[in-house]
Amino acid sequence: MLDMKILVVDDDESLSSVVTTALEKEGFITLSSKTGRDALNKAKSDKPDFILLDQVLPDISGNEVLKELKATEETKNIPVMMVTNFSQEEFVNQAINDGAIDYVFKYKVEIQDIVNKIKSALKKSDSPSPE
Repeated sequence: MLDMKILVVDDDESLSSVVTTALEKEGFITLSSKTGRDALNKAKSDKPDFILLDQVLPDISGNEVLKELKATEETKNIPVMMVTNFSQEEFVNQAINDGAIDYVFKYKVEIQDIVNKIKSALKKSDSPSPE
């Protein structure tokens, strides 16, 4: 788990800083981004081990970012968890179909739950996959 980089993509600075602080307490290195375009650039340049992605961003939607991440060779294997207040089923289904490993509703979850989900997802992706 050490030296694992997590990119937190959210234009809500207060939530972003709470999540970042919680992740750093657990020993993660955090990167943050307020826009979808910036997130895509950081994903390519910084190669995070995990991306926490908001659905509603000022430039392009989280689902658009997710699609582009999964369509790009250098970022397609980075696990992405959507975190949003949007609970419309179509967004949830689209995100999961596009490759998100989880879809978490901000208003229903504690920050520690998000951290635990990330740790658990990283453990899974750490173990060799049977191919």
